Amino acid sequence: MHYIGIDLGGTSIKGAVVTEGGTILKEASCPTQRELGPEHVAREIAGLITALAEGYDPQAIGGVGVGCPGIVEDHSGIVRYSANLHWENFDLRAAVQKYSGYTVRLANDANAAALGEVVAGCAQNVDSAVILTLGTGVGSGVVLNGKILTGCTGGAAELGHMVVEDGGASCACGRKGCFETYASATGLIRMAKEAMAQHPESLLHATAAEVGEVNGRTVFQAKEQGDPTAVAVVERYIHYLSVGIANVINCFYPEVVALSGGIANQGEALLAPLREAVAPQVYGNQYLQTHTRILGCTLGYHAGIIGAAMLPTAL
Repeated sequence: MHYIGIDLGGTSIKGAVVTEGGTILKEASCPTQRELGPEHVAREIAGLITALAEGYDPQAIGGVGVGCPGIVEDHSGIVRYSANLHWENFDLRAAVQKYSGYTVRLANDANAAALGEVVAGCAQNVDSAVILTLGTGVGSGVVLNGKILTGCTGGAAELGHMVVEDGGASCACGRKGCFETYASATGLIRMAKEAMAQHPESLLHATAAEVGEVNGRTVFQAKEQGDPTAVAVVERYIHYLSVGIANVINCFYPEVVALSGGIANQGEALLAPLREAVAPQVYGNQYLQTHTRILGCTLGYHAGIIGAAMLPTAL
């Protein structure tokens, strides 16, 4: 049996035909054009589904899954709120089914990506995993016992909005000290710029000038060159990241916590000190050594597509 997965983003819609084991057989994409409204986007999704299904026996397509940013209710088919798409209370399932003729399942896009990593990525062959995407914010998805954790609204597992610094920096959500305020790429860049303002002698200025901006790579590059200011920034960043991950492990004790996003591309330069920082914060830290692995994700953007395709079997 094959499935069709759709990853709906603010600028593009990506889709694929995927096998039960998570192998991509055929891919396609199109612009989202969110400014034309949700009905137009639903028609675009349906058109993509139709194009992907072409050449396959309809009986061989076991279902369609759509990963969508925001608070997504699979039981009703309604996207309750999506800041990226500027939607409120839109019945995405009904619209896509009307235009495509296929049965559709829905999930938050980060949850779908987590499922993708469990099916075919770094968390393959495990039953429980937490995926954290370190980007503009901190995206997150939780898979427990092979099922996505959705909560009563479909908006569960917004782990980026647990507080790791009481009274800390303001978050876009309205709280202060949120995990994503400190552990996102945005948070790392903010901390680096604050340090640069205090240390004009830092190599951070030169590494940033080479590419014309401060980013996660330039901070780690300056650290690797032995710059004390960059070392302090990275250590502070890893501290906050470790606090959040320890909280996640204490709540769920997953078999895998995996990181994606540009910062995660630092590999062991990030992961090795992170594991060391997390261990003493975890309840029963010796248990952590043999039961929870902290890894980097492996699927990239394909995680969301593969996970979406698996929604008919995992919801």
